[in-house]
Amino acid sequence: MLYPLKFQAVYKEKIWGGEKFRTLLHKEGCDMSRCGESWEVSGFDEEPSVVTNGFLAGNTLNELIEVYMGDLVGEKVFHTYGAAFPLLVKFIDAQDDLSVQVHPGDAMAKELGEFNGKTEMWYVIQADSGARINVGFNRKMQAEDLRRFVAENRVEEALRYHPVQAGSVFYIPAGKVHAIGKGILLAEIQQLSDITYRLYDYNRRDAEGNPRELHVEEALQAIDFEDAEGGAVAYSPQRNQTCDLVRCPYFVTRYVEFDKPVEKIYVAMDSFVLYVCVSGSAEIRYDETESESIRAGECVLLPASMENAVIVPHGICALLETYIP
Repeated sequence: MLYPLKFQAVYKEKIWGGEKFRTLLHKEGCDMSRCGESWEVSGFDEEPSVVTNGFLAGNTLNELIEVYMGDLVGEKVFHTYGAAFPLLVKFIDAQDDLSVQVHPGDAMAKELGEFNGKTEMWYVIQADSGARINVGFNRKMQAEDLRRFVAENRVEEALRYHPVQAGSVFYIPAGKVHAIGKGILLAEIQQLSDITYRLYDYNRRDAEGNPRELHVEEALQAIDFEDAEGGAVAYSPQRNQTCDLVRCPYFVTRYVEFDKPVEKIYVAMDSFVLYVCVSGSAEIRYDETESESIRAGECVLLPASMENAVIVPHGICALLETYIP
């Protein structure tokens, strides 16, 4: 019988990374001084997530999909994506500003021979005073206008910035220019894609002293200059109730903060369910007598064959709940 799965995190050193995975999320396995990303659930063939709990420990997520198919991910999900897990879940620690960048949509990605484009969402776990995030432009922009801003080293003047705090949520559809600012620790849920086009990088240099590579022409092709979607997401959380954060064709992400047991029914979903713990801790109880723990900085994947669970918090706990619509 399938059960809630936990995975080994994969850490990525980045020029803009920091130490909050260790100091705030207490990830003892991260020993990098500039750790920027922690990949929690990944279906990439070259770096698939490896199960750490139960009798399936040591198996990769991709291997399990090939064996359990719709029982693991959902019948419609398996029919659409096959053995490829459709999402990538990660934590990001931005000690410095990330580049101003954009991701292509599905059509452009497939022209390049990639699996799909990249639409994503962010939930801010912690933010230093004055931290901000860029999503989109602060004026009407066309390709030639933006090319001029790049040539004149004035890109930052054209960006729309949002102040952030713990609990801030952002939706970033493919084709939307964006940048995570320094001092932010967040959870990211996205399509399975790692295609990023840097439009501007603050004239920063890499460890060898070379200017970091930009992809201006590719970015100009990827940007949707007519898109009005995306940006800060307004929501009104009520304790012990689940509320929507983002609904898009690729995933649904909801938020629940609770201080008493919450019963979840999954029968009608026909999808796996991912829980990302952003504060506190809890027990996920299933099959009457079995349970799996989750704490801040961890993810648990519930298989599509699981019909229900009771999530019991230790004090106050907050989770992101994600599935394929």
